[in-house]
Amino acid sequence: MPVDHDPVPVDHGHVPVERVPLVPPALTGGPLYRRPPRRRFPVLAIVLVTAVGGGAAGAVIDRTVLGQRTVISALATPPLSIQDTGTAPSGSVQQVAQAVLPSVVSVVVSAGQNGGEGSGVVLTSDGLILTNNHVVSSAATGGRITVQFHDGRSAQASIVGRDPLTDLAVIKAESVSGLRPATFGRSSDLAVGQTVVAIGSPLGLSGTVTSGIVSALDRPVRTGDAQSGVQDTVIDAIQTDAAINPGNSGGPLVNLRGYVVGINSAIASLGQGSGSQSGSIGLGFAIPTDEAQPIAQQLATSGQATHAQLGVSVRDADGGGATVMEVTAGGPADKAGLRTGDVVTKVEERTIDGADALVAAVRSHRPGERIVVTYVRDGRPATATATLGAQTTS
Repeated sequence: MPVDHDPVPVDHGHVPVERVPLVPPALTGGPLYRRPPRRRFPVLAIVLVTAVGGGAAGAVIDRTVLGQRTVISALATPPLSIQDTGTAPSGSVQQVAQAVLPSVVSVVVSAGQNGGEGSGVVLTSDGLILTNNHVVSSAATGGRITVQFHDGRSAQASIVGRDPLTDLAVIKAESVSGLRPATFGRSSDLAVGQTVVAIGSPLGLSGTVTSGIVSALDRPVRTGDAQSGVQDTVIDAIQTDAAINPGNSGGPLVNLRGYVVGINSAIASLGQGSGSQSGSIGLGFAIPTDEAQPIAQQLATSGQATHAQLGVSVRDADGGGATVMEVTAGGPADKAGLRTGDVVTKVEERTIDGADALVAAVRSHRPGERIVVTYVRDGRPATATATLGAQTTS
């Protein structure tokens, strides 16, 4: 298989990472936000690295007229800057919360034994919402999605498009208007140490705000959940110590200008053997908006997503790098001169320390882009320039 889709799995010796289990509607200790009475869903899994679902330049929100109704969209450009309400210091977490909370929703999925809860980000004023694929995947073959808004409204929703490779999905809330789209910024403007804020519905507690810093950038993270049957995803993640827990899946990670810079998707924990560790231990991961926003645009318009593809299968190399196990005939790598047995060590200026790092690096680019690949063959370093191909998912 191509590296961009499913590299050969190996034991990396890293902290386990998988998708955060969806939150069951019942939580001991008090009421959560409103939901259909007495609905109960089982907890899906213990969190390992579970899907949980920076400055940026602002721009005026795109507006398109559908019939007689004006629809505000956050898909095309980073939206408006935050207005200081006068009740919170400018640039404070408090101000960010006031500005962004109306654009964050709770997503409740009822699908037999596979239901649960997550979060989402409002994309358009008429109800397009970005969330994680693993939040809504159980409703793809039947089931019901209910969206709960910050102002207390709720609506049924349907899936517009899903992308398992990036763990993203776009859903559409029915018969709603006047929603406030989130503002999207450039994740490429983030810096390690920068303050960020995570917003969502951890453990069903809607409207929860936590803050921390960007701990690392370009962190290759493989997530999966064998119990849910959702395929593995490799993301080129933003790592943060902002508290992210089950139920945060699909919610935004924002900077202090109120711009969404990531979609919270996964957390690391100490695993089942650690006993009580099943929530945040300060290792959260978000899908960068530079990757998420183009995918959201594609899902919203066509229901499908297209990814860059190098056309190789790889596994971790001894001593670092990604060993090419197979080259797709006629694919980008083949045309660039890569061969079985080559060890890829860099993509552009980015060091490749394993198979997942190569997957993440390739997916951070778009089809048609040219990349310089550094590799070792027979003990000698060399470079090749590849024009990335395309892979479509739905």
